[in-house]
Amino acid sequence: MKGGNITRLRGGYLSIALVVLMFTTILLWAWDKKSIAGFLSLTREQYMIPVSEYVVGVSNSSPTSTKPKNEVVKSEDKMKERSTNTDEKEKPRESSHYSDADSSSKPTPELKENEDGVILSPSSKVCNYAKGRWVEDNKRPWYSGFGCKQWLSIMWACRLTKRKDFSYEGYRWQPENCYMPEFERSSFLRRMQNKTLAFIGDSLGRQQFQSLMCMLTGGEESPEVEDVGREYGLAKAPGALRPDGWVYRFPNTNTTILYYWSASLSDLVPLNRTDPSTDIAMHLDQPPAFMRKFFHQFHVLVLNTGHHWNRGKLKANRWVMYVDGKPAEEKKPLDMGNAKNLTVYSIARWIDSQLPLHPHNLKVFFRTISPRHFFNGDWNTGGSCDNMIPMSGGSEVVQDGSSDIVVESALKGTKVKILDITAISQLRDEGHVSRYTRRAILNTSDCLHWCLPGIPDTWNELLIAQI
Repeated sequence: MKGGNITRLRGGYLSIALVVLMFTTILLWAWDKKSIAGFLSLTREQYMIPVSEYVVGVSNSSPTSTKPKNEVVKSEDKMKERSTNTDEKEKPRESSHYSDADSSSKPTPELKENEDGVILSPSSKVCNYAKGRWVEDNKRPWYSGFGCKQWLSIMWACRLTKRKDFSYEGYRWQPENCYMPEFERSSFLRRMQNKTLAFIGDSLGRQQFQSLMCMLTGGEESPEVEDVGREYGLAKAPGALRPDGWVYRFPNTNTTILYYWSASLSDLVPLNRTDPSTDIAMHLDQPPAFMRKFFHQFHVLVLNTGHHWNRGKLKANRWVMYVDGKPAEEKKPLDMGNAKNLTVYSIARWIDSQLPLHPHNLKVFFRTISPRHFFNGDWNTGGSCDNMIPMSGGSEVVQDGSSDIVVESALKGTKVKILDITAISQLRDEGHVSRYTRRAILNTSDCLHWCLPGIPDTWNELLIAQI
């Protein structure tokens, strides 16, 4: 009897304890619900890019910031820690996502895509690749400056000169309100299978073309890549220093990369085809005949012009400006700026009229002008660009519009896209060939063209992100 009472008493205590435990558990679960949700959000964050973290609250009163370089370096210290102890350099480079180490301090909003498939931050309606910052990246460059001899002109291979500092190679561009997938050559070639990418423009366009060839081959000898220039009539003419362009094909994916020299993007027609020294009609309102002929074969087209629009270049090339089939300066001289504007507007409108008739889903980009950095003179008057310190004038672009107003205005109302590289390149004056030219002419510096590997590699990353 006594034992039975003890058993019932213990059972009562046990029931009360169970009830208290259940009630306490419910309270703890309700109180900690937000913490659990935060943990789940943090787990998801590890696989997403917190692009909002890169939004910089700087006034748009000027195109670039003047933050000291050491602040730029600090912003990437934690990112580098994430890549430590990996074998990235030994493996094919796949697309990777970058995030700040403190991203767990707040949940990452869901990323969205625009109609072109570009990933945006939730607060952004437009993905502006030209607005952002330069950050250090120890994965750069994509190829060795000692190699790529199959594609790279020796005059732009700065590793083969007496230059000692190459820190300009170790930076990547980080857009503010969108992200660029990390370049991976096999992935790009697969995307461009059975397609042709064409560059048409001046020597800066040729630099971008050579940069892409080096990126796609890793700077390695690639005997399997075919020279198909003859298919486009680009064989070297007798007595010429070089052909008017180059065309190469990657046979595994049937991807064709083309460059055609057209410094003015105008149609050039000799006034007397039988006279080698004849003047050449420069039709400002007509696109180059080469482009008109092969336009239907392109899938991606990149245009540029800019640095040949001066009287010296016109005189040296014997170019005579024509409009509506007649000399444009019969009555009075034509302002060179207006002549350039007319050509850029004309070619943009012509392309826009042809796109509905194109057999492929052609994407056309007009690259903005590449900045010059001559100080204390020009290329022929002792001008130089001796700064070797990356981003000594700032690391960020905070403006919304392009610094190349001519191109930006001409493309409005058309389906031609802008490839805006002007402001981001303006920050990189240390990346020019400078006085380390192969010719080594006294008091002569090349502050127009870039060392390769170098800044044009970033132009191609911006291009690839938008294709």
